[in-house]
Amino acid sequence: MNSSTHGLLRDKTVLVTAAAGTGIGFATALRCAQEGARVMVSDRSEKRLVEAAGRIGEATGQATPWVLCDVTDQEQVDAMFAAAIDALGHVDVLVNNAGLGGTARLVDMPDAAWHKVLDVTLTGTMRCMRAALQHMGPRGSGAIVNNASVLGWRAQKGQAHYAAAKAGVMALTRCAALEAAEVGVRVNAVAPSLVMHPFLHRVTSPELLAELEAKEAFGRSATPEEMANIILFLASDLSSYMTGEVVSASSQRA
Repeated sequence: MNSSTHGLLRDKTVLVTAAAGTGIGFATALRCAQEGARVMVSDRSEKRLVEAAGRIGEATGQATPWVLCDVTDQEQVDAMFAAAIDALGHVDVLVNNAGLGGTARLVDMPDAAWHKVLDVTLTGTMRCMRAALQHMGPRGSGAIVNNASVLGWRAQKGQAHYAAAKAGVMALTRCAALEAAEVGVRVNAVAPSLVMHPFLHRVTSPELLAELEAKEAFGRSATPEEMANIILFLASDLSSYMTGEVVSASSQRA
């Protein structure tokens, strides 16, 4: 552990979905490991997942187990949790980062495109939460952090499917939190506005990115590391009295 960390997750175990690559999931997994957690990462791409686990291991000096998982497949979700329990002993924290975006006007959107985004982003989050609660509930403790989006509040053309899915994640977070509180588990979410990473550049035009950045409160996009710090807070005991909350980062204006 380096001198700039505080051991906020010392002796905790963390499972992060969609943690390969350079986005929020990877930054969160790395940040949790830096804060003393034993971390397992999951994603659909084996090559990128192995690379991500290796990078975390190099940065922290601890082995980082990984497991392939497509969150649209319940059997794979169950296998992911079984692998995490086998590797880590138990799961204290689940970070639900898996999501799928895209741009399509509603008038032209086929059912398949709608269902695909909802299945990954909303139903996939539900599947992972359900599996986590089945494990955490009997232990009487745990924290779940979901990745939502300010598009759950904010209107944007071409984002009806993604916005609906993320609004669903927010509602799911609030309802599940009340149930989970009965067994000592906290459920919260972060709602990022615009987070810049290489994948976003590949799927979004420079003109739209510039327009979106100009609307941000700070006049710039966030970094994945800035979102990871908020997720770290929600995962740690610093937020021990928070549940059912959706933290806007930042801001939620329409």
